[in-house]
Amino acid sequence: MTELEKKIKSKIPGPDTGIEVRRSLCAICSPGHHCGVDCYVKDGEIIRVEGTQEHPYNHGKLCTKGSSLRNYVYRKDRIQTPLRRVGERGEGKFEPITWDEAYAIIAEKLNAVKEQYSPHSVAFFSGYCKWYRPVFHRFAHVFGSVNFGTDDSTCSASKVIADKVTAGCGAGPDMGHANTFLGWNYEGYYSAHLSVEGVRKLKERGGKVIIIDIRQTPAAKNLADLFLQINPGTDGALALGMAKVIIDNGWADMDYVNQYTYGFEEYKALVDQYPLDKVSAITGLTPEEIYEAAKLYATNGPACTNYSASALVHHINGFNAHRAIVCLSALTGNFDRAGGNVPNPPTYLHKPAGFKSRENEFRSDRYPGGQKRIGADRFPLWDAQFDEFQAMDLLRQMEEEDPYPIKAIFALGMNAKMFPQTQRLLDVMKEKLDFFVDTDLFMTMTAKYADIVLPACSSVERGEVKAYQGGYLTYTQPVIPPLYQSKSDVDILCELARVMDLDDEYLKGGYDACMEWIFDGCGVTLDELKKSELPVKVPVAKWPAQPGNCLKNGFKTSTGKFEFYSTAIAKIDPMYGLDPLPSYYDSLSDQNDPETAEQYPFYLCTGARLPHAIHSRTHETPWLRSLCPKPTCEVNTDDARRLGLSAGDVVELSSPYGAIQATVKTTHKTKPGVILMLHGYTEANVNELIGRNHLDPYSGYPGFKGMRCQIRKCQEVK
Repeated sequence: MTELEKKIKSKIPGPDTGIEVRRSLCAICSPGHHCGVDCYVKDGEIIRVEGTQEHPYNHGKLCTKGSSLRNYVYRKDRIQTPLRRVGERGEGKFEPITWDEAYAIIAEKLNAVKEQYSPHSVAFFSGYCKWYRPVFHRFAHVFGSVNFGTDDSTCSASKVIADKVTAGCGAGPDMGHANTFLGWNYEGYYSAHLSVEGVRKLKERGGKVIIIDIRQTPAAKNLADLFLQINPGTDGALALGMAKVIIDNGWADMDYVNQYTYGFEEYKALVDQYPLDKVSAITGLTPEEIYEAAKLYATNGPACTNYSASALVHHINGFNAHRAIVCLSALTGNFDRAGGNVPNPPTYLHKPAGFKSRENEFRSDRYPGGQKRIGADRFPLWDAQFDEFQAMDLLRQMEEEDPYPIKAIFALGMNAKMFPQTQRLLDVMKEKLDFFVDTDLFMTMTAKYADIVLPACSSVERGEVKAYQGGYLTYTQPVIPPLYQSKSDVDILCELARVMDLDDEYLKGGYDACMEWIFDGCGVTLDELKKSELPVKVPVAKWPAQPGNCLKNGFKTSTGKFEFYSTAIAKIDPMYGLDPLPSYYDSLSDQNDPETAEQYPFYLCTGARLPHAIHSRTHETPWLRSLCPKPTCEVNTDDARRLGLSAGDVVELSSPYGAIQATVKTTHKTKPGVILMLHGYTEANVNELIGRNHLDPYSGYPGFKGMRCQIRKCQEVK
């Protein structure tokens, strides 16, 4: 082997090897991350991916998902051309067509629904990724429909709304100045690996860490000074119990409470109903554990808290549970103070970067009005606080056509497995829709039900604008051309806007025209961003976020204060039964009748994070699938012994709504009676076990992490 051959085999870049390093970002995960990547490209193909050392966000680090980016991009099931359905919906039989043909069909069909019914009878829906959402949101409104929805209907928006109706905004942990970190549902090693270093530094300077989780995790093992393994779905009761301990022992910051909060007396009356013995019985924790956690958090301040984007709110009592936890920060004087939780509003696509953009105005200044959004009557708090339809009511509205029919869906990355009782949704879409378009990288189970399927490209095949913490903004450039005939989601939307002659200069102008308007006034131009391979420091950015703004200028609530008693919730019609206080109720309250409890005695928690997976996005990526080849459920070792189960056995998991098969993994890390199951598998879609009406009445969120189930050993299919 020659020296050149050795260098090529080692993938060493240079003019002699023909290997070039081009920079982009990994968009497999949520928009809270999107790490910088170095793509090694030879002859137009990515041959290696590494983290970008100079990137101000991830500093060269990549998780398992990012490390598999090349394997993800070159998956065999990439959609290569626009497709038209030729078989029955769901059969997956399509024929290739041209882009011009696809655009013409889409324009004709959407306009036909608009004319026959109304523009609101077309629902626009987005799954992952999220980079195009401001453009897609605007597209829906310019078309004339109030119905734009996304996976926010089951993702982080419940937390966002709970923060909004309590404090007027969210707030992140100020790790650098804290003495105590309350890691509620915190598992940084699995879902936010870049956050672990901050917790380690806190411990190195003598800080204390409390971890609260339903399973023993690497965070609990490596970081916790105090670990509370709580019964699933009981977090709200624990927060109220801790509040009572804090108040009864004189650890509350009453100066803060009196000056900056509203509704304390009503809140105190609520927490007085949660003495230690009662909370111990509900949560499965000892009174001593609860007392010590409350004491450490309240007396070893300043103390900050990790607020999970989705773990808590995926219980039907999750909205109030999150509110109860947030209230602890105000009770102890830690909200909007150094070392506590400091408000840091998002700049763009959920990411705080220390400067303002006009994203929200771009999304919503063409809102057409004239009709109620899907879910408005069923979930009035969601509708009042969030500018999307609540997709968990989509199935009902398609079935009942009340208050009006939904006859078409135009989707980018729609994932039906996000919905409880997935197959029922697909069956109703098949029966009720006149037209369905889906855009995706891969031929998913949802795409197989579409009339037209459009091929999207990945993050390394397009350019996109992205904001990062620290005051940075970037505009990535493609490292390879779009594979096959795929296009970027925004190019698809803007080209379609021109074909449909939508009345909007920005949509017709393309992505750059949209971004120039959104980021006008930030002090850096798109041309300047394009010239830099790395994120650029924005001149007007102020970073880090400074505490005290709410305390000085007032909270963005109707009272101008932090609200233990939410005036926004109090305005909702009492017929909905929404409590302005963060009250607790059982996460299985709709399943606790004796017959159901006896027939389905186990507590099913879906979606517990694993480092190689995020939803269903990576299950068909070969490298990542090899880490867990079979859909697996985790069963407590004592339960497994009692049921005669061994690791590797095939079992049936069932609920009142369906049944799936999975492979057993025995574990001592969960409590007896609790079964964990990763979601997103097509062949074992655990969301088929979740009832379509098993929903949080405040947010409309499904109880993904709290459902009754049964487990039985079954004969392995040959």
